[in-house]
Amino acid sequence: MLKYLAPLALLIGGIAPTHAQTVEGAVEGDAILKDFTFGTGEKLPELRLHYTTLGKPQRDERGRVTNAVMILHGTGGTGKQFFQPQFADELFGPGQPLDTSRYYIILPDNIGHGGSSKPSDGLRMKFPRYDYDDMVAAQHRMLTEKLGVTKLKLILGTSMGCMHAFVWGETHPGFAERLAPFACLPVEIAGVNRMWRALSIDAIKADPLWKDGNYTDPPLAGLRTVASLMLIAGSNPYALQAQYPTRAAAEAYKDQAFARTFARGDANDTIYQLDSSRNYNPWPNLEKITVPMLWINSADDFINQPGYGITEKAAARMPGATFVLIPASPETKGHSTHSWAKFWKGDLVKLMAE
Repeated sequence: MLKYLAPLALLIGGIAPTHAQTVEGAVEGDAILKDFTFGTGEKLPELRLHYTTLGKPQRDERGRVTNAVMILHGTGGTGKQFFQPQFADELFGPGQPLDTSRYYIILPDNIGHGGSSKPSDGLRMKFPRYDYDDMVAAQHRMLTEKLGVTKLKLILGTSMGCMHAFVWGETHPGFAERLAPFACLPVEIAGVNRMWRALSIDAIKADPLWKDGNYTDPPLAGLRTVASLMLIAGSNPYALQAQYPTRAAAEAYKDQAFARTFARGDANDTIYQLDSSRNYNPWPNLEKITVPMLWINSADDFINQPGYGITEKAAARMPGATFVLIPASPETKGHSTHSWAKFWKGDLVKLMAE
């Protein structure tokens, strides 16, 4: 059992958590990446990628790290979101699938998030317009230049991190021996997924207080809309109906859940985070992904609906892929099912045995 040294924050919808928690033995650091060039051609003389690690690196006779695992967070999150008990207590303890006495766990805060470089550091809307390819490139440089990792036993990614895992599988084939993307689809962000993101961005920009990103007071009207959309996008309707079967109960829960997410993040950071998926589309090159893959979605995921016919076609194109759809129930967590390891822990054990 891991020892928690501070209260754990609630994860609402798997999208906009707060992080006041830490875990005994966690080590934090910063990779300062010099002369980072973004896909847009924009440059920063220094890009900071913050990270947290658990466990110790083990090395072979040539000094290469042999036990590294990287876990990638979702939109609006940080690496520390994985310290929550529904994830950490199921995976990181003795004898568990990612036992930190065996594995060197790397938890980055990706560009635009947490302790890494982001618009709210000072550049605001002049910050380079990063995308998922830039985020993966920064992760790669962090691993190779700062941590000396040239091979991973596993990349596990949730939500945005799920999509990053697909990008890794195509841009750096074989760098990770296994991939575990949870809660995403390997297609262009379109349909309702792009719509709720664009509606959130539009709401912030339409707020008179936003002032093209140069606000002195937070654009709270825009952020209110963002929090409302995130609450709906991340919810499990089955559980909400079962747990709050009356109007009064539903509205009371709505008020509590809304209060936990409203205005937790910077408005410009939020715009960048939501827009960074704009050109994600691994669909044309899925055949490049040949390593063992455990791909899991949940049937109650509003953001990644199961009825599109996408998963069946995609899995058939990746020879090492096993796709699992977790059935919806009052116990599942909507989009956030990805962060509750009890639903997929057994499948991960099988993947690590391959």
